[in-house]
Amino acid sequence: MVNKKSSIPLYFQLEELIRQEIAAGSLKPGDSIPSEREYAELHEISRMTVRQAINNLVSAGILYRQKGKGTFVSTPKIEQELFGLTGFTEDMVARGMKPENRLLSFAAVSANQAIADALSVQENELLYEIKRIRLADGIPMAIETVYMPKQLVPGLTENQTAFSVYSYIEDVLGLTILDATQEIEASAAGPVDAGHLGIKEGSPILLITRTSRLGDGTPFEYVQSAFRADRYKFIHNLRRSGK
Repeated sequence: MVNKKSSIPLYFQLEELIRQEIAAGSLKPGDSIPSEREYAELHEISRMTVRQAINNLVSAGILYRQKGKGTFVSTPKIEQELFGLTGFTEDMVARGMKPENRLLSFAAVSANQAIADALSVQENELLYEIKRIRLADGIPMAIETVYMPKQLVPGLTENQTAFSVYSYIEDVLGLTILDATQEIEASAAGPVDAGHLGIKEGSPILLITRTSRLGDGTPFEYVQSAFRADRYKFIHNLRRSGK
C-alpha cells in the first residue's frame, strides 16, 4: 500500500510497488495490470495519480498499452554494454538464452566502393556476404548483413554461419579479434525489416554499423544490423575526463 504520510510522491510510490510486483514475478511479461479505477480504489488515491504512475512506466518501457484491451507488462529488453567486443551468439549464451541464426542468404559478392573503403580492400574484391536473422529463445532480435574478405576468412561455409563466426575465426583459423568501431542510430522499420523481425512497419529500430579488426589492425568484418528497439537496449558507462 502507498503511504500517504510519506514525503515521497504517491505516484512514485505506486510506480515502485508495480516494479516490485514485476521483479517478484507476481506480474509477468504479457500479464495485464489492474485498471486505473482498481488501483485508485485499492490505495485510496486519485485516478490522476494512478494515471501518472502508469504513464511513467509505459514511457520507461516497463508497461505497454493495447488500445481497447488494457495495459500489460512488457518483456524485458536485452541489455548490451558498449564495451568489450563479443558476437551475438556469445552475448545470448552469457545471458542463459538460446541463440539461433536464420540464414537468408550466403554468397560471394564483389565489394562496392563504400564497403571496400570500410574493409580497406580494393573495389570489386571478393567478399562473403551473409544475411541472417538473429534470434534469442526463438524471438527475432535483429537482421544483419555481414561482409568479410574471402582471403582473410578462407573456408567459411554456409553451415558455419548457423553458429558463431567469431568462434570459427578464432578457434579454427587461429586469428585474434582485437576491436571494432560501431555507430548506432534510431530509425523506423521498413516493410522488409518489419517482416523479418515480426514487428509492424514503422516500429522503432536501432541501426548499427560496425567495422571489426584483427589483432594487427586489419579490418575483417563490416556489419549492417537492424535491432528491435522494443527488445534490445545498449548501455554505455561514462567517465568524466580527468576524474
